[in-house]
Amino acid sequence: MFQNPFSFEGRIRRLEYGLSILLYFLYIIAAVVILAALGFIDATESKKNTLSIYLACSPAIYFMIAQSAKRCHDRGNSGWWQLIPLYGFLLLFLDSEVGDNEYGPNPKGLYYDVDDERHSSSSADDFDDK
Repeated sequence: MFQNPFSFEGRIRRLEYGLSILLYFLYIIAAVVILAALGFIDATESKKNTLSIYLACSPAIYFMIAQSAKRCHDRGNSGWWQLIPLYGFLLLFLDSEVGDNEYGPNPKGLYYDVDDERHSSSSADDFDDK
């Protein structure tokens, strides 16, 4: 889990995506609190406040865009799909595409059973028993 979190390559599971969202929000809150404690953010609406927040939060934004793109890949879609409104929220609940796809192997290890005509999903561990 969290291998190459800033990379746009590969696929991730729902658990890693959910944890990424949690880490993202915790980082944003911590960054704003630290900036306020250090005096980089004050009560006025100045350009200094906005610039400080953007600079401190840009690594977290890049991290979240990369993690969302990998979650889109797990569904078999391009990373550009994350631009669809509320699609990022749906990624928390939609299951992954079974088997390998053009973005890499299934992170759950689920593959189609080639002996079954109905293409039911099975675990990769089931193939070792045959």
